[in-house]
Amino acid sequence: MVKARSTHRLAVNLAGLKLKTPVTTASGTFGFGLEFTDFLDLHKLGAVTVKGTTLLPRAGNKGQRAVETPSGMLNCVGLENPGVEYFLQETLPKLAKYKVPVIVNIAGASPEEYGELAGKLDVPGVAAVEINISCPNVKEGGIAFGTNPRAAAAVVRQVKDHTSKVVITKLSPNVTSITELALAVEAAGTDVISLINTLIGMKIDIEHQRPLLGNITGGLSGPAVRPVAVRMCYEVAQQVKVPLIGMGGIMNAADALEFFLAGANAVAVGTGNFVDPTLAVSICDGILEYMDRHKVQQVQDLVGLALPGGKRR
Repeated sequence: MVKARSTHRLAVNLAGLKLKTPVTTASGTFGFGLEFTDFLDLHKLGAVTVKGTTLLPRAGNKGQRAVETPSGMLNCVGLENPGVEYFLQETLPKLAKYKVPVIVNIAGASPEEYGELAGKLDVPGVAAVEINISCPNVKEGGIAFGTNPRAAAAVVRQVKDHTSKVVITKLSPNVTSITELALAVEAAGTDVISLINTLIGMKIDIEHQRPLLGNITGGLSGPAVRPVAVRMCYEVAQQVKVPLIGMGGIMNAADALEFFLAGANAVAVGTGNFVDPTLAVSICDGILEYMDRHKVQQVQDLVGLALPGGKRR
């Protein structure tokens, strides 16, 4: 558990989004947060990032949706969710009693749809919206926005025009240049950048001689992707000025610390939630122990120390 007397050392401010700790949950791996209340106290999270939310309810993809892989997993859930109206009427009021910032991940098929979603979520109880322009297993929209700088920027501008909340843009790793995408969404006005989303992968069922996942391909997550995620965070941190939320295969405090040293201001735990539902809280213990050992007063003093020159731009 996080030491109460030391929690102020972990506080971060991401462009106005104030978190008690720099550890949140990655969208799609923590449900709507309420599902985890039997395992941990949501108050002790930096924020709860809920699963991808769309204008209308979605049934998700057909067939098998997840499979374990060496050091990770593949998923092709397809943004199954009950829709924004259900979230606003049923889920958000229940989350409100936990007094923890709520970040809503949003997905749409057009920039205008993203804007409409952002407008509906511009309500008390929502601290920020995270733009999912990089879901690799949704046929309409999704990956197209996340790999095209102009399309990504168009989505960000629509969202910014329709909300007063902090806007986070989640980047896809399935690109030639992650920094080109990061600079495009920064120029379009995003307040924060989160990275990375999952890499595209697939698995073949050799006995039936066909792809195992119902969607053929899926998003690869877990420790296998962490070196890629750290590298991309390191590159982006040298090019943009907005705060970064790093994610990808974080399973313990040491993993999280890599992202801080690579330039992230906060981190998100994803696949690790399936292994240990309390992980996003317990990681903070390890961060504090590291800070004590290295005589670091505030977690933000760690940000970018591994970058050339030892700091962010």
